[in-house]
Amino acid sequence: MNLLAREDLEAKDISLNITAKPKHLFGTYNMTLKNLLFPCVLLSLILLLPEANAETIKKSKSGICHDLKSPYYKRTKNFTSFISLASCIESGGRLPKNSSSTPANTQKQSTISSNYSRKMFGHGWADSNKDCQNSRMETLIAYSLSPVRFKTTKECEVVSGKWISPFSGKTIYAASEIDIDHIVSLKWAWVHGANHWTKAKRVKFANDPANLLSVEARLNRQKGSKGLNAWLPPANQCQYISRFIRVYKAYNLELSNKEQVIYDKIMKQHCH
Repeated sequence: MNLLAREDLEAKDISLNITAKPKHLFGTYNMTLKNLLFPCVLLSLILLLPEANAETIKKSKSGICHDLKSPYYKRTKNFTSFISLASCIESGGRLPKNSSSTPANTQKQSTISSNYSRKMFGHGWADSNKDCQNSRMETLIAYSLSPVRFKTTKECEVVSGKWISPFSGKTIYAASEIDIDHIVSLKWAWVHGANHWTKAKRVKFANDPANLLSVEARLNRQKGSKGLNAWLPPANQCQYISRFIRVYKAYNLELSNKEQVIYDKIMKQHCH
């Protein structure tokens, strides 16, 4: 099973349990059906409203693509709808002049980046549950396909196991050859909004299992702090892209309009 996709699999058994006696069965079923159908019909009607879809991109008559971040979004009444900024721009549209992808914003990101320090996200790997296994060790244990071997009987430090890197498919047995990758790197997160977080939230992010992978050191260091537009793994690219996007959205990190267009194109290229 693909390691990037493994934790996405979740079996859901949804069933309707009708326990009424036979003479009441139809009455019970009809009432249940009515209760189920009404919200479904209502939801369908709501989704048909032009303003209900938060993902709607408006292309104005002058060819400008407005998303929800645009100050002109609500004022734009005559428009063509698109599902993404990328598709709007591909149709011949353009971003507003005051878009967050302007040189001024690029300069702002550069300034924020220069203020980044790893210690802003805590000093190394945390042991939040105080069981002597820090988040690196817990990630190694979680992703090993065979029982891990510890350095001592205290079982604090993992020295070997069996890992298949989701970046390459390579099998690795020595823990010393493994890096724990932050899918969304700490520096990337810092530049895209984590600089406004509390220290506690940054430490949580740095040790969140949803953002950690066991991979070979060489590829992790090749990646560095790059985003999707600058680096993708040799293997399992769609799964990596999907996981990256899920993590940054879960933490409400923000892309500039230009980055959003690029990321939409990357997703379309590798996942469709």
